[in-house]
Amino acid sequence: MKPIVSFDVDMTLLDHKDWTIPASAMETIEQLRENYTIVIATGRDMDSLFSAAIRDQVKPDAIIHLNGTKVTVGDKIIYEHTFDKNLLKQILKYAETMPYSVGTTVGDCDYYIHPEHVKAHDIELWGECGRRFEDPYKLLDLEVRTMAYMGDEAGAKAMEEAFPEIHVHMFADKKGADVVERKASKAVGLIRLCEYFKIPLSETFAFGDSMNDYDIIKAAGKGIAMGNAMEELKKAADYVTDPIDQDGIRNACLHFGLIR
Repeated sequence: MKPIVSFDVDMTLLDHKDWTIPASAMETIEQLRENYTIVIATGRDMDSLFSAAIRDQVKPDAIIHLNGTKVTVGDKIIYEHTFDKNLLKQILKYAETMPYSVGTTVGDCDYYIHPEHVKAHDIELWGECGRRFEDPYKLLDLEVRTMAYMGDEAGAKAMEEAFPEIHVHMFADKKGADVVERKASKAVGLIRLCEYFKIPLSETFAFGDSMNDYDIIKAAGKGIAMGNAMEELKKAADYVTDPIDQDGIRNACLHFGLIR
């Protein structure tokens, strides 16, 4: 089978300065498609209304969604994991006592402890907040695969120490993080895809920029950090390419001889 090349979405493929995928990155993916299996590995649910347009633009062969808690090949779900309900309840109660927000979006509703922090983050980023906030404890009756944290790095570390069952992976801007059970990760998702496609893990390449990419960067045959990546990720990577807006995807693929 064809080797795997996986890409994170935000600030790896999708440039947040203009919310587009650079033309050079799309051209590179099209060149890769014939000889490589194209994978998206992201904290997003790429089947959601918010992300489906990106999925349809990239046309990946497989997707590691929600930090490895859902893995799909085409329309087929090959793995799913949902948050332990008791652990979820404990985290929500813990967050009530802290000066930051924890929760997630399900469908078109948002369920967060301290939603005012989410609202402030949205206004800072986009100038408005159009979310529909609901009681976060309704999450106990819903399927939750991963959650989000809005706060600083110190708060994220404290929550990870309080709950050794979870990872709290900081975003590149260090203003928030993904919250996911340790039994699921992008790296585990990549391993599942290697088993599915019957290829060795050594024949994989993974691109990323933030700490939810750390495990997959370390696990892949070649882990590639974007030039705009967090310093911790750059140190873990086999190769550091140029930033997203300086043809980082294309330049790394040229460096490794994946394209000509």
